[in-house]
Amino acid sequence: MQTELVTAAQSGDSEAFAALARLSADRLFAVALRVTRDRHRAEDALQQALIAVWKELPRLRDPERYEAWTYRLIVRFSVQEARGGRQPASKMYALPDDTLDPGNASADVDTRDRLERGFQRLTPEQRAAIVLHFYSGLSLAEMAESLGLPLGTVGSRLHYAKRALRAAIEADERVEERSA
Repeated sequence: MQTELVTAAQSGDSEAFAALARLSADRLFAVALRVTRDRHRAEDALQQALIAVWKELPRLRDPERYEAWTYRLIVRFSVQEARGGRQPASKMYALPDDTLDPGNASADVDTRDRLERGFQRLTPEQRAAIVLHFYSGLSLAEMAESLGLPLGTVGSRLHYAKRALRAAIEADERVEERSA
């Protein structure tokens, strides 16, 4: 059905485009929010991405690649917004709520806090790699297709993002040990 909507929207059907936008908006906003870490910037990135989809959709050669193409657009605009210099207005946690163990709430809060502090230290590109792989569940091949990058480059970005996150968390732990 999505392919049919893409094809119709490519020929200028505004109702088909509106349906596509409704189907894609939540997925794209979730990625933008996690990359930008700011609701207003994520909304701006989503708006820019949807405008780009509308303008560029007639040139999309393969309607089957619509989803990967939209990931590429939202990541590009989210990274641009994240680099704008404004501090995040609200915290966005790297772990979804369903990962919490209700029997050990204090340990879960501590884990989320450590991940949040580590995630804050990542560059927007590193956050995008982590979000696409661990939050959106894309494989390296899907990430490469979505971002228009070679598979090795995507693998390298994800590797360095995970390493940077691990290093940030370990640095926080060392600071906590010294102050204790």
